[in-house]
Amino acid sequence: MLSSLSDDKAEDIVQIDLRGKTEIGDYMVICSGRSTRQVSSISEKLAQKVKDDYGRTAKMEGKDTGDWVLIDTGDVIVHVFRPEVREFYQLEKMWQPVSGPETAAN
Repeated sequence: MLSSLSDDKAEDIVQIDLRGKTEIGDYMVICSGRSTRQVSSISEKLAQKVKDDYGRTAKMEGKDTGDWVLIDTGDVIVHVFRPEVREFYQLEKMWQPVSGPETAAN
């Protein structure tokens, strides 16, 4: 799946392990496309690859607008964003582990 995103020139690909954190899936993948057309194209090709390689029909939302497309393959949730939309929602910050307790300087 990650190779399909790279092949289609997706940028800033991040994989987040969700196991033990939520029941929505095992992994979340977040990436960017440079334009609405590229976001839609990356999403369509990924959904087709999932169908061809795994026999699963992925659920897809947002393809018509191309700002943010969500592809749900069952075990893996993929978000394909235009960079501005990705920056606005900052999903990585929501799901990535905190690197340690914050300490206040005295």
